[in-house]
Amino acid sequence: MSRYRRRPYTGPADLRLMQSLAQRRWSPASRWHAGELVWLRFQHVGRETDGETSLWMEEEQIVAWAWARPPGHLDLQLDPAHIGLAGEILRWFDDVAHGGVRTVTLLDAETELIEALRRHGYEEQTAGPFFLHLRRGLEGLPEPVVPAGYTLRPIRGEDDADARARVHRAAFSLPNLPPSMVTADSYLQVMRAWPYRAELDWLIEAPGGAAVSFCLVWLDDHNRVGVLEPVGTAPDHRRLGLATAATLAALHAVRGLGAEYARVCARGDDAYPSARATYQAMGFRRFARNLTFVREP
Repeated sequence: MSRYRRRPYTGPADLRLMQSLAQRRWSPASRWHAGELVWLRFQHVGRETDGETSLWMEEEQIVAWAWARPPGHLDLQLDPAHIGLAGEILRWFDDVAHGGVRTVTLLDAETELIEALRRHGYEEQTAGPFFLHLRRGLEGLPEPVVPAGYTLRPIRGEDDADARARVHRAAFSLPNLPPSMVTADSYLQVMRAWPYRAELDWLIEAPGGAAVSFCLVWLDDHNRVGVLEPVGTAPDHRRLGLATAATLAALHAVRGLGAEYARVCARGDDAYPSARATYQAMGFRRFARNLTFVREP
């Protein structure tokens, strides 16, 4: 009989368990941060339970979770001390994916999981978009500077949710990509979840008061790390240094709360190089990248 118990995701209490695993296993080579899990789960109202999510428990401690999303993609985290669970997780994914092409995204540092994928018939996808992980220490941060007439400030509270959602949609509704579905209601979900802090969520307003740029940083105070997710600028206000200013303000704020370094993900391929260049100009440096593995039917 297995020492592990699998059960389905049932709601916010299970998200906190998933976050506890991310916090317990955090290192510079970790893919998941507790804040990113909130963003992934809550950014779109009505899609919080898209697909199927399962948790694997050893007695009362979570040791793995897996989220299978249509049409056939898997995100997961597995405590390396329990790597023997990898086969069971992939078989579960086979069952819930109902055939078709299956993809799994990992960090290149997750070498034991990568080997498990290869044993189960997955091959690395070498073409297409991918994300880099970049980091920097928080000593010696430049001060944020905005153009004349623009205002840089933190979120004041839930009354800012609509403006925050509108500028997010403007920034991420890109050509050839599905439009962003972030709404005021979904942003309120994010704001009400641990470990969101309004003082780490920064806006820039244009002359006239419209929000045009933003940066949200999530703090893991146990591991003293901040993660940027998301960052963006409305198209008509780009190339003015606004994303840099919002990010620097958020980094100063998270440093003031005890963070020692920050991490961000950015596209590593050449289709969207501007975000990567912005972070690198601020002193972020690459240390890892995402890999996607594919299994044909």
